[in-house]
Amino acid sequence: MLCVTSNDIPGWEIQQVCGEVFGLTVRSRNAFSQMGAGFKSLVGGELKGMTANLIQSRNEVMGRMLEEARARGGNAVVAMRFDTSEMGDTWTELCAYGTAVVAVPVTDAAKQTAAQLGYGQAAPAQAPQQ
Repeated sequence: MLCVTSNDIPGWEIQQVCGEVFGLTVRSRNAFSQMGAGFKSLVGGELKGMTANLIQSRNEVMGRMLEEARARGGNAVVAMRFDTSEMGDTWTELCAYGTAVVAVPVTDAAKQTAAQLGYGQAAPAQAPQQ
């Protein structure tokens, strides 16, 4: 599924807007890794455990958002963004959100991309009317 941060997809025509979609997770930090990160921050450098947790969280919320886009009949998400916020001292909320759309390739380059994504030669199926 195409997922872009722009409001349109060059070479594609947005034929239908399926609605806003999001994926959400709330994570609690492990007390021991938090303590280790605190010590590491004294000397500087990457907090690899925190980086791995953020990557896992981003992948999780992206997957949830794309699942919702498919469920609404979309084959792409435009205007995708991430948002994070702290909840208390140890909880972090991470959200991926965007607009699910039905998009069809109109240029040769877009048709090639569609074929690589498994859309085949035909245009993607239309979303059901709501």
